[in-house]
Amino acid sequence: MPNRLADATSPYLLQHADNPVDWWPWGVEAFDEARRRGVPVLLSVGYSACHWCHVMAHESFEDAGLAEYLNERFVAVKVDREERPDVDAVYMEAVQAATGQGGWPMTVFLTPDKEPFYFGTYFPPQPRHGMPSFRQVLEGVDAAWRDRREEVGQVAGRIRADLAERAAVYSAGAHNPPGEADLHQALVTLSRDFDQSRGGFGGAPKFPPAMVLEFLLRHHARTGSEAALEMAVRTGEAMARGGIHDQLGGGFARYAVDAGWVVPHFEKMLYDNALLLRAYLHLWRSTGSDLARRVALSTADFLLRELRTPEGAFASALDADSLDEETGQSAEGAHYVWEPGQLVDLLGPADAATAARLFTVTAEGTFEHGTSVLQLLAEPEDFAEYETIRARMAEARAARPAPARDDKVVAAWNGLAVAALAETGALLDRPDLVEAAERAADLLLAVHLTADGRLLRTSRDGRAGTNAGVLEDYADTAEGFLALYAVTGEASWLQLAGGLLDTVLKHFTDEASGALYDTADDAEELIRRPQDPTDNATPSGWTAAAGALLTYAAYTGSDRHRTAAERALGVVGALAGRAPRFIGWGLAVAEALLDGPREVAVVGPDGDPATAALRRAALLGTAPGTVVAVGTPGGTEVPLLADRPLVGGAPAAYVCRHFACDAPTTDPAALAEKLGVAVA
Repeated sequence: MPNRLADATSPYLLQHADNPVDWWPWGVEAFDEARRRGVPVLLSVGYSACHWCHVMAHESFEDAGLAEYLNERFVAVKVDREERPDVDAVYMEAVQAATGQGGWPMTVFLTPDKEPFYFGTYFPPQPRHGMPSFRQVLEGVDAAWRDRREEVGQVAGRIRADLAERAAVYSAGAHNPPGEADLHQALVTLSRDFDQSRGGFGGAPKFPPAMVLEFLLRHHARTGSEAALEMAVRTGEAMARGGIHDQLGGGFARYAVDAGWVVPHFEKMLYDNALLLRAYLHLWRSTGSDLARRVALSTADFLLRELRTPEGAFASALDADSLDEETGQSAEGAHYVWEPGQLVDLLGPADAATAARLFTVTAEGTFEHGTSVLQLLAEPEDFAEYETIRARMAEARAARPAPARDDKVVAAWNGLAVAALAETGALLDRPDLVEAAERAADLLLAVHLTADGRLLRTSRDGRAGTNAGVLEDYADTAEGFLALYAVTGEASWLQLAGGLLDTVLKHFTDEASGALYDTADDAEELIRRPQDPTDNATPSGWTAAAGALLTYAAYTGSDRHRTAAERALGVVGALAGRAPRFIGWGLAVAEALLDGPREVAVVGPDGDPATAALRRAALLGTAPGTVVAVGTPGGTEVPLLADRPLVGGAPAAYVCRHFACDAPTTDPAALAEKLGVAVA
């Protein structure tokens, strides 16, 4: 019989709706029940594409005997971290502080007052590798709760105090935004962490550093640093040629388990692919690399083909696991890997040999059971032959059992996708991508934006969830709307972005320090109000807001929004030299601040080829954070366009900083020179 999760909108929660565990969704009712019964709460946090979440669910949560014990002694609460990043953030911070590491599934035991007192991640069904079994953990926690309640309370109190102390660090006071020396030191620190032979930073596991790439490209554009460009180019090429990049279908897996980008953890996330799409587009813009252009387009096509929902938005993820046709069991990577014999059966001996050489498919394999993850270690000598083989392999793979899709729509990640697709469509002459970005943005307006201007975080099948948007939802959605304005010239997108950012200033900002919170001042109260400026898999809400605020100020001349951006960037200066890998988007925004950013106003008749040429030159500019406004003479909706006449009756472009402008130009080549355009 289904449990209380049966009515959830989250695919992850629905995966547990038939468990014998008597799951509760996060809410007041669950904690009231724990208080009524006098038992602790088991909080289990995961997400639908999480491999070890599936493993623990199968091993433990589907076990009737274990479920009976759990139901008798605990109130079990299941949370989708993608729906409730605030809950995840607070308790993950506690887990990391207590154990030195974190991950999912996250397993936390709480008092009925939501205070954590015991932590872990995955627990096996039997003791293994020094880990207790999940049953042993439950028995130990139950015994401590029954026999040592005072000790449990003391532990919970210490943890809560520690979390409050950590939070105070970010709100201690405003700092100056990072300057030239801070950004140079960030580059030096990144150089020390750079993997000279394989690209990327650090060792295994290796994550795609999309936001750091954006910083490096902007730093090169502003300073001419060849070191910054070299790290960006080598990392971009290494990832594009490795197994982390889907050589047949486009898009990127979450991370590589090795340092050489060979074997991925096969889940594919919307946010990774949106961020990497934009990073490769900008790599092409800076270098003209054909590889970067191909990767950008194939990633965009992957988003449209495999993640777009019927309503026009984008689903959250594809699972790492799929059905292995030989074993009949679900296995990680089964959809993606190849054996030499499969190539022969599909292509015949001659083309199979070519395919094996192109994609590094060997008898020994690079993955489990002698299978190989496809790589493209060198450019094909014959592109027509390569494309024919690739298309045949992709068609055959499409007939394999597909990974499950989490079709939950997350506002923040769709905002990232909107920005990436809009820019890619405009720069690479793909109007269908711009249309896809507009359609996804329309869904956010129709379903996620409430009548009072607030955002809801998730939806599914066109039906909004109940969880309030967090800071990253407002910031990333605003970023998407701002990109749409630059590409389409429709002022409504700029106005909508302004409304979201006004909510950020009103409900998410500490007026005294300029610090930002992840949740609104009227959101559900947790054991502490979550707040974290560091970038992880996505830009933090904090740095994303700083970037959107700065861009909006550049369009409108608003001192209020620019000041808020500068104050928010203070924390970037504190982290730039010590932890640049975890503040990459903040560093990229700081580059824009140091450069101005430059404001480009293009005026001319709509549809005029000369206007279009100036607009394209402006969009191709590599100057960090350049904003582009296009309109007809006399337009007053956008302050940057006000009082910008034609020059000699011809379309013209004005390049400004802080609304102080150079002499206008009618020549696209001259405009390109002003903006550092690298690609014709």
